[in-house]
Amino acid sequence: MRSLKRSLGDSTANISSKVFIRSLKSGRVQKVVREQYLRKDISCSSQLCSFCAANAAADASGNVPKPVLSRSPTKTKTFPDGHYTVPDTNILLTGIDLLEHSDAFYDIIVLQTVLEELRNRSLPIYNRVMSLVRSEEKRFYLFFNEFRAETNVLRGEGETVNDRNDRAIRKSAEWYATHLKTMAKKSTPAIVIITNDAENRRKAKAEGLQVYSLKEYISGLDNAEHLLDLIPESQHRAPQGELIYPEYYTQSRVQTGLKQSTLHQGVFHVSQYNYLEGTVKVPAFNKPLLILGRESSNRSVSGDVVVVEVLPKDQWKQPSSKIIDEDVMNRNEGADDEDSPQDIVTEAERAALQNEVKKAHQSGADRAQPTAKVVGVMRRSWRQYVGTVDAGSGTGNRQQTVFLVPMDRKIPKIRMRTRQVDELVGKRVVATIDAWDRDSRYPSGHFLRSLGELETKEAETEALLLEYDVQYRPFPKAVLDCLPSQGHDWKVPQDKSDPGWKGRQDLRELLVCSIDPPGCQDIDDALHARQLPNGNFEVGVHIADVSHFVRPNNPMDAEATARGTTVYLVDKRIDMLPMLLGTDLCSLKPNVERYAFSTIWELTPEAEIVNANFTKSVIYSREGFSYEKAQKRIDDTSAQDDLTQGMRHLLRLSKLLRAKRMAAGALNLSSPEVRIESSEMAGDETADPLADVKTKASLETNSLVEEFMLLANITVATKIQSVFPQTALLRRHATPPASNFAELSDQLKRMRGFELDVSSSRALADSLDKCVDSAHPFFNTLIRILATRCMTSAEYFCSGSHAEPEFRHYGLASEIYTHFTSPIRRYADLLVHRQLAYAISYEGQGSETVDEGLRNKNKLENVCRNLNFRHRNAQHAGRASIEYYVGQALKQRQVKVGGEGVIEDGYVMRVFENGIVVFVPKFGIEGIVRLEDFELSPKKQTGKDAKSQKDGDLERKESEFEPENYALTVFEKSKKDLNSQTFELFQQLKVRVSSEEKGGAREKGKRRVRMVVLA
Repeated sequence: MRSLKRSLGDSTANISSKVFIRSLKSGRVQKVVREQYLRKDISCSSQLCSFCAANAAADASGNVPKPVLSRSPTKTKTFPDGHYTVPDTNILLTGIDLLEHSDAFYDIIVLQTVLEELRNRSLPIYNRVMSLVRSEEKRFYLFFNEFRAETNVLRGEGETVNDRNDRAIRKSAEWYATHLKTMAKKSTPAIVIITNDAENRRKAKAEGLQVYSLKEYISGLDNAEHLLDLIPESQHRAPQGELIYPEYYTQSRVQTGLKQSTLHQGVFHVSQYNYLEGTVKVPAFNKPLLILGRESSNRSVSGDVVVVEVLPKDQWKQPSSKIIDEDVMNRNEGADDEDSPQDIVTEAERAALQNEVKKAHQSGADRAQPTAKVVGVMRRSWRQYVGTVDAGSGTGNRQQTVFLVPMDRKIPKIRMRTRQVDELVGKRVVATIDAWDRDSRYPSGHFLRSLGELETKEAETEALLLEYDVQYRPFPKAVLDCLPSQGHDWKVPQDKSDPGWKGRQDLRELLVCSIDPPGCQDIDDALHARQLPNGNFEVGVHIADVSHFVRPNNPMDAEATARGTTVYLVDKRIDMLPMLLGTDLCSLKPNVERYAFSTIWELTPEAEIVNANFTKSVIYSREGFSYEKAQKRIDDTSAQDDLTQGMRHLLRLSKLLRAKRMAAGALNLSSPEVRIESSEMAGDETADPLADVKTKASLETNSLVEEFMLLANITVATKIQSVFPQTALLRRHATPPASNFAELSDQLKRMRGFELDVSSSRALADSLDKCVDSAHPFFNTLIRILATRCMTSAEYFCSGSHAEPEFRHYGLASEIYTHFTSPIRRYADLLVHRQLAYAISYEGQGSETVDEGLRNKNKLENVCRNLNFRHRNAQHAGRASIEYYVGQALKQRQVKVGGEGVIEDGYVMRVFENGIVVFVPKFGIEGIVRLEDFELSPKKQTGKDAKSQKDGDLERKESEFEPENYALTVFEKSKKDLNSQTFELFQQLKVRVSSEEKGGAREKGKRRVRMVVLA
């Protein structure tokens, strides 16, 4: 858009002037005149028009764009000669899913008027429309109607902006119709306006234009039956009558309340154990506010940015002690039912309760916690949701109302209308939320597409990627065009006069090696060490020089920015960069020369840093080790070669570095980690699938690599922050408030007598070291997992966004930190490479653009927000992939080997009054064990008889909950029975883990990993 404005020159037809009157603070009135240059050489971009093809304006680069709109646009019964479509702003806003659909909406004229209004109203949808404009397949053409003389429209006196824009749309459609009839050499396509605005349609028809509502237009298409389901629900839903939810506060009341601190803003999060309970963390208080019940959550969806009001003190409550699942509580609820909600919190008087809230947060965990209600939504986090359809009672092609039950248990069921019920049952389905009105118990939305049959690998993998918003589509042609033309034949130039060598140091003589997980192809880092004549050691960390291949602001850079990170699933990898770079040209593979960015230190034998240097380089890796092979090489006393000696130097120095970090207060935290070695992928169909699931081993070589990567990241962070004090891209881990550990501290003290000191990271590290149970070696790891969950998340940030004391990385006990060592798989590292190159005055190839955007704080802050989001989702997707694999492996084993699952050790992580949460280290997963899943007495029967007997007994199980002791006693049938068992927090127990299909017609095909506690 801007390039066209700049290219306006002598070809202008006339000048249009707009006069604005602006009031100044002094009270004077200022007259502002803006001139707009109009021209007649802006192309219609139809392949049918030879005139525009010959006379079209060039862009800022001097290139004349090729025509976009097809020579043979889509023909229908209504438009036998084909048609081009002109949508208004609301159609783009509400129908973007339809516009992106592959079965319809080609040859679209996107008007400049519409696009500018869209950008002001929704930047995300604007970006999606611009992606369609850039796509060659869909043929979306951006027509600059405001700059074309015949289509420019001035606002009339007394005319609203909306009416003026509608008139501009009609004017452009009229010009297109007249222009093509004049210029085209054969029958011309119809120009069709699509708008849901009844008044605009009336005026368009009066002017002789072809105009339709979205529903009318789709009804005339050949595949209307399926496309009609994609019309947003909010466009055709009629009010149901009785209001269920409170009205949101007005915007002025919200703003006043936020300024006066009587209202608070934060992100709404739903409990994974109770769909009727949520929390909102607000800056004013050090603990989240509780949101209890449907009415208090007031149509909020997990992730929404909401405004809350604290309820009076007499309505404060403790968090729920029950496990409550929506699909269990409302199992028989129909999608057409609109009953009054449960657990309604009464209307609270508006009051400022900050002091009482703070006192409550500072008190013990047993006290009632401050509770709040949602009174407004500042920003919706609605996205595409993946789930299954609850079948309706009817069949056929008539439209029915059904529920989409999302995969994410924290998301409410979505009511949608569809004509495809029979086709969607038993499938993974994608839908989106359109609205949540006060008279509807559930949000309404519309169907987008089916991913395929439940439990098929393709459908479940795509569902997982969509659920975590992973950018998994193939790289577009514009990105692939940025790759080196030599492809896999590219090599480091042998001639050092080549521009690629400029500014680089030749380090090929160094004995460099890489140490990575087994099967690693995208090798980011390599190391070397050698002893110097003065007794010190030279140690180098060499990182793939991705920035040489990915230049700022080109299509590949934009794609990498959007993806943010590589996502690792069990059986596939969703790359941030095209495979040619990630697994070949950038990868520091052995026995091949590669460009690198090297950090080289001189260290004393005590691992003290004497100096550090940074240089772009060329290296030649001698070996590519796995952690296990490197460990064996180091431990092999017969291996005395220089490369092995270098690894031994690295190992000895890494131990010293680690000891210093720990002494400074670094935390040795833990998270559930397993790895999958798939025999299925190796073609072994007879092996036990569960044998592929292994707990990740921690070898000394793991720590060796980790310590030097940490040292490189810290050293680089210090350097770039000195040169970019406001825009260095850093990573921080904020000190968690002591209140985050209150519950865990109380649990450890009550259950095991351990004291958890959280006064500093060093104190926490020392106290975690003391949480040892000699009878249960895994206990300490369990506590570290729980302690990790009490932490705040580490995040990328721009150095100018925080004061220097807030740069600190709490977990690493480092005053400054960044990510530099993995640019193949993390975009943050790529940006840091560019900043470091500028910081060391690198003048090699591409350095003329290395400073592009690196001093733009706003841009970098936006990048950081996306990187934090992508990084977090990549972790979630990886864990979900492992959980899915475990479930499928259990299912396969049950088919191959027989039986009802496998028996493994589990540990109680949480205790509720109607169940417990158990963690199984073998699989790295945790699951809810409800009352019906406690098997207190040995089974006497097998098969169907046993299941029937067990289900009958389980319905009568009872329990006693001791919240102060974190204990649950379960009785076989009733509290009068002697057969009972008590389960406590942190207890080790045996669980049978199996994959089972949920019961009931509505849940056909839905599986879960089920855990049953054994006596």
